[in-house]
Amino acid sequence: MAVDPVLERDLREAAFEFLDRRRADLAETSAGLLRYDDVTDFTFAGQRIALRDRGRGIRWLPTTGTALSFLTKYAPDPSQRPYADEEGPDGFLRYKWQGTSAEAADNRSMRAALRSGLPLIWFFGVAPALYEAIYPVYLVAEEPEHRQFVVALDRYETIAWRDKGLYIEMGGRAYAERVTWQRLHQPLFRQRVLYAYERRCAVCRLRHPELLDAAHIKSDRLGGEPVVTNGIAMCKIHHAAFDQQILGIRPDLALQVRSDILREIDGPMLVHGLQAFHGRSLTVPTQRRARPDRALVEQRWNVFKQAG
Repeated sequence: MAVDPVLERDLREAAFEFLDRRRADLAETSAGLLRYDDVTDFTFAGQRIALRDRGRGIRWLPTTGTALSFLTKYAPDPSQRPYADEEGPDGFLRYKWQGTSAEAADNRSMRAALRSGLPLIWFFGVAPALYEAIYPVYLVAEEPEHRQFVVALDRYETIAWRDKGLYIEMGGRAYAERVTWQRLHQPLFRQRVLYAYERRCAVCRLRHPELLDAAHIKSDRLGGEPVVTNGIAMCKIHHAAFDQQILGIRPDLALQVRSDILREIDGPMLVHGLQAFHGRSLTVPTQRRARPDRALVEQRWNVFKQAG
């Protein structure tokens, strides 16, 4: 069936606005993570349209045969990379076909979205039945020999894909990897860490997700992986103190405040916000496989000791 490009784009813009509102509504209860039932009551032009398919990886519109969203399932093993579909040698992400047939309805719907240049929603599993929505994303190519589509995470990537000269000028693979980190890996890392720590600071147990970060034990700049065992949920104050070597974590997971800060006198915030936690134990996830990697903690502790 022919696709009305204006109508299709209006539908998708309305879907993105709906997701913006729904995620804001869920910010305090689930940090904006979405269940299937959270995305089934979107309406457009008087018609109710589920933004996800419950039993399939790709949601496409029966009226047009064009994909609206696609899904990457949650992987329970935290030692795995936090995304199921790999980056290619050029830094662009790939999404695998559903099944092996190029003519399967799901794959045809993705091809229709590719041909039309329509934006899509990518639902990424963060925990069982909980998804982070990444949007808008675009399909820029199909690689039938590898049974996969090439995904651009923003409009600039779509332009860079078409113009190899511009792609090189923008930094090539480093540019694509930076976009992937900012729009995909970083939000997924944060959500998975916050979920593992039950959306509370591991230092002070603050429970407001909007005030929490996923602190890296080993920085991504130093090659740290965006996996739960390399992350700790911290409020913004304790995250900053951890990054500035004011707050340290011993290999036995006891908290240490730098000695000069312990001696400092500067009012109640310093006393209750930092000094009071000296010697206390870090709160860790109930699941052992989600707890901090002890080897990484020890590496970070050695850096803290050198800072004084």
